[in-house]
This record gives sequence, structure tokens and C-alpha cells, in this order.
Amino acid sequence: MANVGVLGAGSWGTALSVLLHDNGHQVTIWSIDKEEVEMLDKRREHQLKLPGVKLSDDIAITGNMEDAITGKDFLVLAVPSPYTRTTARNMSPCVSRGQIIVDVAKGIEESTLKTLSQQIEEEIPQADVAVLSGPSHAEEVGKRLPTTCVIGARTRETAEYLQSMFLNKVFRVYTSPDILGIELGGSLKNVIALAAGIADGLGYGDNTKAALITRGIAEISRLGVKMGGQIETFGGLTGIGDLIVTCASVHSRNRKAGYLIGQGKTMQEAMDEVKMVVEGVYSARAAACLAGKYGVSMPIVTEVNNVLFEGKDPAQAVDDLMLRESRSENKSLLWKD
Repeated sequence: MANVGVLGAGSWGTALSVLLHDNGHQVTIWSIDKEEVEMLDKRREHQLKLPGVKLSDDIAITGNMEDAITGKDFLVLAVPSPYTRTTARNMSPCVSRGQIIVDVAKGIEESTLKTLSQQIEEEIPQADVAVLSGPSHAEEVGKRLPTTCVIGARTRETAEYLQSMFLNKVFRVYTSPDILGIELGGSLKNVIALAAGIADGLGYGDNTKAALITRGIAEISRLGVKMGGQIETFGGLTGIGDLIVTCASVHSRNRKAGYLIGQGKTMQEAMDEVKMVVEGVYSARAAACLAGKYGVSMPIVTEVNNVLFEGKDPAQAVDDLMLRESRSENKSLLWKD
């Protein structure tokens, strides 16, 4: 049995706390929100973000960060991506050398173009930082529906230790050394999911969705490989797998926000209605900046940025994607004649 601290009590942090408790671990959940702490402690349920998923009475709830960190075998960092750096900075004085931190959020910092693990390593250099990602909506993990994810870590030892901590009959975990590829896949798919939601909001069909998913993974892979990620990662659970579920699922906050934008709402109106952090909005500009920095063509990402930040009509953005200059699907495939 491990002693685990989960920092961040939103839907994903709560679902993973239930999973880890099911595996026999001692779990402490921390939240910065006093009302959230009180609700979880008294109601034993996140009634706003994960209704119907009950917390066992022996899962500890605290608003004291030090209590959630000190003496823990490993930590799960589950705060929304815009708050990763500041939370890590506040954690640092309490984190011991070599203490494992598993980041489970997805995003890229717009101002620095850093992934979340890179931000954590900058703020907590003494930590052993890993990531958990894959097609995994909290609503389904909380209900104990079969799910598969990937642990990325710097060493095989850390990856296999964490694999053993999370693995059970409804939560299968693979390991990978490609932390960068895992994080890029998890972050960039949220931008493509906004596009898929916009298409749904416009009333387009399955053909459009399939095209966005297929060409979206092509864009993600081009950039990811150029940045140093491995092509195998983008064809796996944290690439195409996560992209499919986020573009198609009713649980996806990014798809829902896109859907509302496709129906005519502004970006802010859509985010207000979703009532949770829409991480694709925060990653969209970073993705466009990375595309420019590495000289990679990402037309879907470009049009999502135009809709979000330039006020472009979503239907016009789709038209412009469809009417771009014709080209072959894959330049590496050559004609025999």
C-alpha cells in the first residue's frame, strides 16, 4: 500500500483518488478552494464536477498543502493546466528530493511554450516528474468503466512503479519513455477537439468529424516529431486514442465549448457555459506559436485560432480549410512511374 497525495480536487483528481483508493492506497486530496474542501469532506462527493461518484470515508480531505505532500510515497498533480506552474511553485518547499510527482493535466504554457512536466521540473527541480495520459474521461473512470492510459517517466523504474500503483481490472496502464510525445499529444488534441465541436455545432456530419480527426493527428504528429517526440506515440493511446475520445465524447469539455461556438456563442460565452477549464483554448495560441517556431504546417490549428481570437466566422473557417491548395495525402508515398 502507498500513501498518496492528490493535489487538485476537480473531476479528474477526484476520479483518480477513487481509483487509487480502490487499489488499497491511502489517499489525501488537497484543494485550494475552501468550499470544495468542505463539500468533499461533508458530502463525500463532488456534486458539481463528478456527481454520483462517492468518496470513501477514509479518503482524507484537506486545504493544507503541506499535509497533502509531506511523507507521501508519490503525488498526483491534477490542477488545471493554467495553474500548474503556480501550484508547483507553492508545492516546492514541501517536496522531498526524489519524491515522485505524476502530472495528469494537459496543456502548454502560452508565454514560454513549455509542457506541464517542464514547468514542474523548473519549479520543483528536486522532484521525479512523470505524466499520466490517454483517452480517459473522469466521468467514466469514476464509474469504474474500462479505461487504458500511459505512464511516461524519465526512468523505467519510476514508470513501472507507477504502473503498479494505478493498474487494476478496469484501469490498464502502459509505460513509455516519451514524456514529450505524450504531453504534446494530450495538449494538442484539445485544440483539434475544439474544431470537431465547432463542426458539430455547425450541423456537419460524421464525414467532417472523421476528416478533422485524421488530419488533426497528421498535424499533431508533424509538430511532435519535429520537436523530438516519437512517431509511435502519436499513433498510440495518447495520440490518436486521446484525440478520438476528445473529439467524439459527450464528456469532452473542449468539444462542448467548440459546439457552442459553432452555434454562435463567443469563446467566453462558451467557456462560461461549460463551467470548467477548457484547456484547448489555452493551448491553441501556444500550438500556433510552436507551429511557427518549428516551421510546421497546421491549418486546423490556424483556423481554430482565427475563430477563437480573431472573430472569424466558423463556417468560413471550414470553407477555407476545404478550399486550400490541393496536395497529396502523404508526401513520403511515391508513384512508381
